[in-house]
Amino acid sequence: MKPDLTDAAWKKSTRSNGSGNCVEVATNLPGIVAVRDTKDQGTGPALIFTPTEWNAFVDGIKDGEFDL
Repeated sequence: MKPDLTDAAWKKSTRSNGSGNCVEVATNLPGIVAVRDTKDQGTGPALIFTPTEWNAFVDGIKDGEFDL
């Protein structure tokens, strides 16, 4: 079943520089975290994660797990 994202409160990082290579995240929906590409201007698909998955991803970023 596709989640209802109608009430999603999308937020873009304050570190976005306007280059168009940004993502928006909605964390206000019960039981899910939604992520979308800003280039799609709200019309493209969204990736859906559980809060646990999202927190593990964010923790990995903070720990440098994805640094090249």
